[in-house]
Amino acid sequence: MQSIGIDAMAIAVPEGYLELRDLAEARGVPPAKYVDGLGVVRMAVAAPHEDPVALAADAVRRVFELGEIDPSTIGLCIVGTETAVDHSKPIAAYLHRLAGLPDRCRVYEAKHACFGGTAGLMTAVDWIASGSARGRKALVVCSDIARYGVKSAGEPTQGAGAVAMIISTNPRLLVLEPGVTGSFARDVDDFWRPLYSKDAVVDGKHSVQCYLDALIGAYEAYAEAAREAGIDPDGVVRRCYHVPYGKMARKAHRALLAHRGLSEDEADARFAGEVGSSLRFSAEIGNVYTGSLYLALASMLEAEAGELEGERIGLFSYGSGCCAEMFAGRVQKGAAAFVRKLALGAPLEARRALSIPAYEAIRAADAEIDRRPPSEPPIASRGVAFAGVEAERRLYLG
Repeated sequence: MQSIGIDAMAIAVPEGYLELRDLAEARGVPPAKYVDGLGVVRMAVAAPHEDPVALAADAVRRVFELGEIDPSTIGLCIVGTETAVDHSKPIAAYLHRLAGLPDRCRVYEAKHACFGGTAGLMTAVDWIASGSARGRKALVVCSDIARYGVKSAGEPTQGAGAVAMIISTNPRLLVLEPGVTGSFARDVDDFWRPLYSKDAVVDGKHSVQCYLDALIGAYEAYAEAAREAGIDPDGVVRRCYHVPYGKMARKAHRALLAHRGLSEDEADARFAGEVGSSLRFSAEIGNVYTGSLYLALASMLEAEAGELEGERIGLFSYGSGCCAEMFAGRVQKGAAAFVRKLALGAPLEARRALSIPAYEAIRAADAEIDRRPPSEPPIASRGVAFAGVEAERRLYLG
């Protein structure tokens, strides 16, 4: 049987970030409540020209360049997002031009809160496994801007970014296990974004419980599928979780290991070794919604791909509303050298700190961001930029 999985990855982040310590002090909150309480040090802040299309396009161009991927080999492009820029036209359609994809390529958008990227990944794997790909690759992109009201309880859990992944046979990073996944779904009101609002609405305590319920439900479904396939469901050396904020991963690990009979102390003792390396990127960026799980995977590979070659990693994806999936993949031999070439963490180094007034000015412009007239934005190092709207059409430079 041919191997299928993640062949290459790249991330893109806004050029500006806010120190959570500065935000805490501005809001009259002890810095430890944000930094230690959430497990986040910095929060990415998207400027008006850094919309989900621009972030997605930059991540795709980066994965094509560093992964040495010919765009003409892409036969399927799926964008997972909950920050759509249009009620009809998908981000994938904009990417078709901006990324130079071929005409014979299926492009569309997937929406299910933070699960949209995983929905795209599962579809891409099945598309290849079915034979429909006919030797072509799939491009799966997660791109989102997490916004909450200024001075609201959710404000310190914002973030922005994109993750682009190439899915193919004989992948260079992670071989997945087609058909061996565990799904869980339920109709819940834990998090949503009304059509009239750019800011999400969240029932925080309820959402945490929904996440944990879905985690156990998906694990039980995955364990059953794995055993039927002759795979040890717990035969993984690391785990990556959906990370709306770092401390949620700790809660998830405690809940999963408790379900397997371990104490909270035992779970905490294993957390740093089994999960810790997956959290560096999210601590520097914040919540990226659909891309959060894959940002965790990129962080883990950047930190210890060499030690993980030949080993299996467990992955858990959660989307409010809700739908969840648990699955696993094996790190390929040679992945460490390829990860160095991909320079997954490099975009985090080319950023600048924002002051509180600069951040609040960006947020104050949110209401009119999708109606602003064309202008020459301060692109700086940004390869693609949202330039504004003309005759109801979004314009992009780059």
